[in-house]
Order: sequence, then C-alpha cells, then structure tokens
Amino acid sequence: MKPTEEVLQDLTQPSTISVHSNVTLLGKVAAAIAADDRKRKENGDEPLRRKPTLVPIPKAELPRQFEVTLWDVLHTLARATALSWRGAGRGLAEHRGALKYTQALAGGRDSFLGLTEESHRIADHYKSLQSGELGIGFALTLAKHVLGSRFPDHTVTIVPADTVLRAGWALTSRGKGEKVKYRYRPQYFVEVWQPEEPSLVIPLSCKGNHSDCATSAEQLASASAHAEAVHIGPWNETPGLLFSTQLPTDGGTMTVHALQAPGSGGRLFPAEVREPNLNAPPFQANVMPDIHPPTEGLVAPELVRGCHVQAKDYAWFQESLAHTTAAGLMAFTGSGHATARHLTDRQGRKRFTGLEHAASMSVQDVAHTLLGNEYVGTDHVFRLNGPRVEAFSGVDEEAFRLLARGDVVEYRALVHASRHVHPRLTFDKGWGGPVSVHADGSVLALRLLPGQGEEPRPGSTR
Repeated sequence: MKPTEEVLQDLTQPSTISVHSNVTLLGKVAAAIAADDRKRKENGDEPLRRKPTLVPIPKAELPRQFEVTLWDVLHTLARATALSWRGAGRGLAEHRGALKYTQALAGGRDSFLGLTEESHRIADHYKSLQSGELGIGFALTLAKHVLGSRFPDHTVTIVPADTVLRAGWALTSRGKGEKVKYRYRPQYFVEVWQPEEPSLVIPLSCKGNHSDCATSAEQLASASAHAEAVHIGPWNETPGLLFSTQLPTDGGTMTVHALQAPGSGGRLFPAEVREPNLNAPPFQANVMPDIHPPTEGLVAPELVRGCHVQAKDYAWFQESLAHTTAAGLMAFTGSGHATARHLTDRQGRKRFTGLEHAASMSVQDVAHTLLGNEYVGTDHVFRLNGPRVEAFSGVDEEAFRLLARGDVVEYRALVHASRHVHPRLTFDKGWGGPVSVHADGSVLALRLLPGQGEEPRPGSTR
C-alpha cells in the first residue's frame, strides 16, 4: 500500500475520465428499453413510462474527455448523502462513507482514472454498493459542470429528491394502508437559480456498474423511468439528466455514459397562489399523488402514477427545495439542531433533534482555518493504511451562522455572489492535506492526525 502522505497528495491530482454521449448510445438504450418492455409484457407486469425523448449532451457542455479530481468527487458524494435514508448509518455517518473511497481509484495527470488493485479485491456483495455510490459522485460532478456551462449566471445546487418529495407526498402509503406501488423516482433534483427569480429544477437519475457498456445502456433505460416519475409543470415537458458510470474491473478506462431529456418544463414560474417565502419555516404539505395529463375535450384523462408539481404548488416546492438544501448543508457540518429546523417531520426532522450526529468518533463544533478562511463543522478520525487521519467537513462560518438562524434568503444571496470565488481544490500545506471548497460554502479536508511523528500543523483550533 502507498504511504498515507502519498495517498493524500494523490487526492488533489487531476485525472481524465471518458464520457460517452452520442447516437450510438441512444441506439443501445432504445434496444434495452425494447427488451425490457418485452420481458415485462411476458411476465404480465405493468409497462413503464419513460422519458419520451432522449438526446446526447453536446460536447461543448460535456467534453468527451473530462478532467476530474478524486477529492472533489468524494466531496460531492459526501454532500449528496448527508441526508441519506439508506441503511442503518444514516445522516452524518452516511456521508462519512465517502471517505472509504480515498484509495478506490487511481489516475494522475495525463492519465485516465481507473480502479486500484485494492478496489478489485473487495467482496462481490460490496461491489454494487461501490459502483452505485461512486456513480453518484461522478454523475453529480458532471451534472454541475453541464448546467454551470449552460447557465453561467446562475448557481447550481443538488438535493436528494426523496427528501424534498417527502415534504409533500406520503411516499410509503396511499390512502388507508394502501402501499404506493410506483417505486420509480429520480435520486436527485438539480436546482438552477438566481436570487429572487424562479428556479429551474431538473430531475436527475444516476447509476453505476462494474460491467460493460451494455449494462450501462440497461441502467440508462431504467434511469429514464425514474426521471419520468416526477413532472414539474406541463405534462411531458420536464427536462432530465441520466448517467451511468462504468467502472470496469479488468483495468479498462472508467466511462460515464450520459444522456438528457429535453423539455420546456421544470421552471417554477411565479405561483398562482402566492410568492415563495424562503425564510418561513418548512411546511408539510399534502399533495395529491399521481401525474395529471392534459385534458382533451370533455373527457377527464386517467391519472398516472408519480408526483406532479403543478402551478399551485410552485411556491411550496421552491421553499422545500431551499430548506432541504440548507438541511443537507447543516447535516454536513454535524449540527443536528440546525439541520432539524429546515426539515418537516416526514422528512426526518426527529432524526436530528437528539444527538448532534451519529458518528461516535466525531468531534462536533470544531473550527478550522483553511486556505485563509474560517470554517465550522465536525471532525472524524479513522485509519488510512495504518496511520490515523483526521477528516473535517464543514461550511463557511458566515454561511453557517445564517442557516443556523434560518435566514435562507441571505444565505442564497451570499452563495450566489461568491459562486466564482468559493470553489477551490488544493493541498493546503498549513492544514497538511487536501482541501476542497464548493460553491455552496461547504468544505471537506483530510490530513494525517497531528502527533504521529510529525509536528502539529497550524491553522486549527480545538
């Protein structure tokens, strides 16, 4: 195994991944959809609704050889899972899971990223978890790049779709004890926004595999059904982003397969009922399930399964997006009470009102000076190739103060104004390890724990 210091240095080195998005991929996805439809028909299963149109993402927005840095990808994955409902290790402990991938991939400048030998040797039942979680990290990293290129004057944030939807829909039951059978939903919403303007919201579905291009085509076919399950605005006009990350175990190049669904919907135009108030406490709505096709003539159309954000819900949905984003950022810092104030009961507010966080080895309420700025958050200690390392996840001190008191409007103004200043990724010599700062003000940093044969490093207060 590499010395720990070398591992930390490698985390900030850029590598290249291959991006596949063309008409050939469209043909493979269409074939996978046709095969799945035939199988479902033979089994007597209900046919799936999928995005009616899929197209490649232009090279100008997503280069076919795309440069990434693993520490930035792991930061993205950690932020995305801070509000996770998966498994027993929820919340803060869940996003700490991103750190286990610090040695999963190897690359370097002028080389393609691929799995390491250590990653090849993991047990088979962990491989699907590994490919799925890393698939999230790479998909969201690329999604932010695509939409940042498309909307350079806007801020792009990503939020777990299930958590947002729980503020309006009972996702586990319908009526008196009747279970919701339609389990397809996008994993994330991408919000493209400017202060005091209606947001554009794009459902995103992402998967990963350790197999081949054919498997990725099947995953994109499934992702199309997940993205279609939420309509925002007019029928069949909600745009979508679909990703499948292929992580071959035979030493091949890591490839992200990507498609998009075009559409004029997703825009939260001024609401019919009221204007959104992002500083109001989060509100638990009870939105009727199912998607409403347009009425043709005098016959009311049959409703279809899914979640439909209609014009009357725009203000509430805008508020839920903003509060859920704030809750995810506060969960990233380990502050349970600051997280809870931005969630409803059905979103899991009570999970954050007890202990401040689930990670028993974490130290909360820590402040660090990183790259010359002050951040507050929480520490976590674990072993990396023997030596103990210290991970810190937090947020800009001013951003934390605003969200802890519930001032979402001022936070969004602060983040938008500094969206081109905040993002940084480097090895901070004063801290002693890699530091990633994202546009939302969040930071993820890692270093050898001081006192292991090295002099304590400056820039930390305990």
